[in-house]
Amino acid sequence: MAADLLQVMKINRCRVFLLVALPIILAGCISAQPFPQGVNVAQPASPPAVRAPKVGQEWVYQVRNVFNQEIVDTVTERVVSVGSEIRIARSGVKTGQLPDEIQSPWGFILQDPHWSPPQLFQQPIPLWPEQLQVGSSRFYKTQYQVLNYPDASYYWGLSMATLAWEQIQSPAGKFLTIHYHNEMPYFASNDLFRLQSVREENVWFAPEIGRWVIRRGSGRYITAGVYWPNAYWEDYLQWELVSWK
Repeated sequence: MAADLLQVMKINRCRVFLLVALPIILAGCISAQPFPQGVNVAQPASPPAVRAPKVGQEWVYQVRNVFNQEIVDTVTERVVSVGSEIRIARSGVKTGQLPDEIQSPWGFILQDPHWSPPQLFQQPIPLWPEQLQVGSSRFYKTQYQVLNYPDASYYWGLSMATLAWEQIQSPAGKFLTIHYHNEMPYFASNDLFRLQSVREENVWFAPEIGRWVIRRGSGRYITAGVYWPNAYWEDYLQWELVSWK
């Protein structure tokens, strides 16, 4: 009996240790994943113009799970209409047809399908920095609706800061990009069980192609009884350009 009790106590101690250590172990695994490394270059005297949209322009991305580097999907994004709204149709090899992206005007996102669930903003917000100038930063506030659910709207705040001009490599080649960081602190979620939610991402945007070469983003959230050290993770994904035209 004493031996059995001792064994139970050991098991319980192990469980407590794992519960305490798991966030630390997970954080270590995340930090060990390769972070995109570009080569810093000087601020261009005249920042390059962003390529204007035309029907038929296309970008193909390989999407990876940052936690384990598994390829989640290969997604093709193609401009299908240009006017007061620019519509980009999207499809995945594994997931099939995906929600469209809509910009209005070019460079301002109206319908954003890259987070889950897809968002429809009441006022478009910048998709890349309005000034392609290192050191610039802006904070934007708006409301969004969940796509196909127009009966409720939610707060969304975006902090965008430009970090550096970098030459970055992807399977599609080498590109001059502006690296910027987005933070979405404590936005309102349509999930009533979430008490707080945050998201952030790093983006390497190439004016030459009018799109990002690499985009790496994650989100975390807490529910009742859960504190930030044990917050739940959303998908942690990295998009990397495979080809474009």
